[in-house]
Parts: sequence; C-alpha cells; structure tokens
Amino acid sequence: MADDLRVNGWLVIPAGELRERFSRSSGPGGQSVNTADSRVELSYDVDRSAVLPGYARERILTRLGSRLTDGVLTVIASEQRSQLQNRRAARGRMANLLREALVPPQPPRVPTRPSRGARERRLADKRRRSQVKRSRRPGSGDTD
Repeated sequence: MADDLRVNGWLVIPAGELRERFSRSSGPGGQSVNTADSRVELSYDVDRSAVLPGYARERILTRLGSRLTDGVLTVIASEQRSQLQNRRAARGRMANLLREALVPPQPPRVPTRPSRGARERRLADKRRRSQVKRSRRPGSGDTD
C-alpha cells in the first residue's frame, strides 16, 4: 500500500514524501495486541514538500499550525486491529485534513444597507408588536 496519497483533483502526494511508523496499539485485541504492530503514525513534511505550490504550503502551515511539529503533519490511527485498516484510516484522515486546509478563504462580506421597504416593514412590525403588548397591560381599557 505504498501508493500515492490523492488529496484532491490537483494534489497528489507521492509515497516517497510520506513516512509511516508502526507500533503496538493499546486497547482491545486479546492476545494479538501484544504481538501485532497495528498502530500507524503517518507523517508528511509540509515544509520540505516538493509537490506543494507556495500558496498551498502557506495555507496549510497557517491553518494547521497547531497540529504541525517543525513543519511535519502527523496523523495517528489505532482504532482497528488490522494494520492495513489503520493505514487506510490514517491516509484518509491525512487527505481530509489537507483538503480542508486547502479550501480557499471566503471572500470578505460586502456590507449592505437595508432597503427603504425593509426599514418600513421592520418599523411597522415594531409598532404592531408594541400595540399588542400595550393592549395586554392591566388597565389598558381592552377586556380581551
């Protein structure tokens, strides 16, 4: 499973830039938990990657800054008892993290003013609501 990691339509991280480390997983697994290295640590050096364009590298570094250690993004998967399933899970998480970090920022909101009709409707609603509350007061004269 030493294949490339497809992040989105234009970004494919070659297998040579990904590092996998295996260790013993904690948790359920019975007797096999002490013998199988099923925990997977998948690392990707964002800082030194050759496939990332400059803007993408900056976007990833700023958005995932708290998850990076010296420019290296690390994802851990140990939920499954199978090393293969954990490898797939780690790759999926890595791809999702990078995909979300690469989404372009939303354009800034252009401030607008309410139209004259909207202002008049709002004030009419306020007057109507005020009248309803006034009619509910004790001694307002209405017996409803």
